[in-house]
Order: sequence, then C-alpha cells, then structure tokens
Amino acid sequence: MPTATAGFVGLGIMGLPMAKNLLDAGYDVVGHNRSDEPVDELVEHGGEDGGSPAGVAERSDVVFLCLPDSPAVADVVLGEDGEPDPVIDGVSAGMTVVDHSTISPTVAEAVAERLAEEGVDALDAPISGGESGAIEGTLSIMVGGDEDVLAEHADALEVMGETVTHCGPSGAGQTTKACNQIVVAAQMVGVSEALVFAHNAGANLEAVVDAISGGAAGCWTLDNRAPSMIRGDFDPGFFAEYQYKDLRIATDAGETFGSPMPQTELAHELYKSMVQNDMGRDDNSGVMQVLEMLAGEEARIDGAD
Repeated sequence: MPTATAGFVGLGIMGLPMAKNLLDAGYDVVGHNRSDEPVDELVEHGGEDGGSPAGVAERSDVVFLCLPDSPAVADVVLGEDGEPDPVIDGVSAGMTVVDHSTISPTVAEAVAERLAEEGVDALDAPISGGESGAIEGTLSIMVGGDEDVLAEHADALEVMGETVTHCGPSGAGQTTKACNQIVVAAQMVGVSEALVFAHNAGANLEAVVDAISGGAAGCWTLDNRAPSMIRGDFDPGFFAEYQYKDLRIATDAGETFGSPMPQTELAHELYKSMVQNDMGRDDNSGVMQVLEMLAGEEARIDGAD
C-alpha cells in the first residue's frame, strides 16, 4: 500500500481520471481545481479538497500538475499572474513537483530552477493518450529531469501511464511532447484529407477506414478516431484548442532551434481555423471539419449527421 500523499492540481479532462487512478491504487490524494465540480467528484471518489494550490502542497509529499498552458503553470506554481496561494508557498525541501502539462521547454526549465531554490525537485512529464488513456491508465509519459528523482516516483507514474520514458534533463520531456504533437497533428490532418477525398470520390468510408488501417497507413488516428470522424462525432478526448496551443509551442521551438517545420506550420493554421470558427472545444480530430468547409460538403457515412 502506498504511503506517500499525492497532491493533484488541475482536475480537468485528463487530470481528474489520473487522480482517480492514484486513489484506486491506494494513494491518499489531495486535489485542487479552479472550478469546484471536479474537486467534488474527486472527494466523492475518496480524495480530499486541498483548498488551493498551496494547500495541496502543504499536505502532500509529491504534487502532480495537469494545467492548460505555460502561463497557467507559471501562475499556479509561482504566482506570476496573481494566484494568491501558489504551490511554491506550500512546498518544503525534499518534495517533488511533477508537471504533466504541455508547456514551453524554457518555461519548464525556469520553473524547475525556481523550485530548486526551495530545495524542491521538479520533473516535466507531459502526457499523451487522450482522455481514454487517462481513464485507463495507459498514457505515455515523457519525463525531463533527474533520473534518480524519476525513479523515486516511478510507481505513481506507472499507475497513470503504460509507458514512462526518461528523455533527459529539465525541459526534455516538453521537447519530446512537442515531437509527439507534430506527429499527432500530421495524422489528424492526413486522415482528414483522406476521408474527405474518399467521400468526394464516392468511396465507402467505412470500407476505406478498414482497408487502410491494416496497411502501411495504419496509425492511432485511424484506429481510435476515424470511426467517429465519419459519423460527425467530435466529442472531445483532447480539445482542438489545446492541439493548437501545442503546435504553437512546437513551431516557436522550431524557430528558436532553426528546425524546418513546413507540415507543422500548415497543421497549426488549420487548428487556428478551428479555434476561429468556434470549434476549439471539439476533439482534435475535428480538424476534418475545416477540410470539409474547404470542400463544401461533409464526409459522412449514410445516416450520420
């Protein structure tokens, strides 16, 4: 039975099921979220309400974060944008903060440096696998930071993720996540193009998905999203606006390091179009809708909306 108390700040579409999995594995979990409903759900599942980010840290041995972007992490952890009770006000030497958010590698490094001044270790540990992976505990977790610190918390991370990979020093987890999102976006756009083309050419969309999933084109998007896409079901497993944010991180980093990203720049613009057309809270597979707008018709199986 685990003896450490885990704090969890950010109980959204990913964070709440991750925190529940820690509870189910026997950890005591103290949580906080900007809105009350997820905290209430965590308490109903056996967790405790920490009251604030600092309150969570004060009652925890390790604090996990799952927040939407770099400014949110800087504010919640360091109080840089007015958070009255940031995590850093509740930490003590010897603790660890594990950040599952997807943020800029440079922000991850800066947060780790500031926490180190308080004697607190930090791991940047962004995740991939969507809501289903968070619920099932099968996420891929990409970790930057000290390998010995990772080893101390491997048991908890393995509750939430099927694959936990040490990628290098602070910031390396975020660099790896940017690589992940480059490939995810390429899949989403490529599958969307293929399905709109198949529809316009008069092909049976279900047959197309079945046929190409088993060949060289096989990928996560075809297996997990295409059956919903051709039915017009874009209920979010991962918000398109978050995909857009992640691609901004990737393209900004590409500019910093002089790395060409022609495909990623195109995907970035398509996801921008989703956000500008009020589709940002759709699933990231909903980029298909932008291509349908360009084509002038929807690619759906018979009877689907």
